[in-house]
Amino acid sequence: MEIRRSGSQPSGKGPADWFTGSVRVDPLFNGFDPARVQGAHVTFEPGARTVWHTHPLGQTLIVTSGRGLAQRLGGPVETILPGDVVWFPPGEKHWHGAAATTGMTHIAIQEVLDGKVVDWMEPVTDTQYGG
Repeated sequence: MEIRRSGSQPSGKGPADWFTGSVRVDPLFNGFDPARVQGAHVTFEPGARTVWHTHPLGQTLIVTSGRGLAQRLGGPVETILPGDVVWFPPGEKHWHGAAATTGMTHIAIQEVLDGKVVDWMEPVTDTQYGG
């Protein structure tokens, strides 16, 4: 058994190559071999969002606070709220983040495949973000 105490891992600023706006990433867990799951607690300030990206084995988001937005390529911009669970299938191009005037926090869970959990792509434009 291992217990990772709250606050024992440093918070990090979301890199500009991966996010638009102010984002804080708090690591939660990385699986030990042979497990490959990992998770993070991600907080988006109003208007902040990821760039377009995919995950080789998909991604689950559990919204814990605020008001967020999510979109898969070709689909509508969807509002996501606390308690919502969002699943992006493997390889589905998508983005997610906070609403324009309200921050949002979610737990992001994804798995490692051949050393990779995500493929980061181009930024979400203001027009795409606005729906």
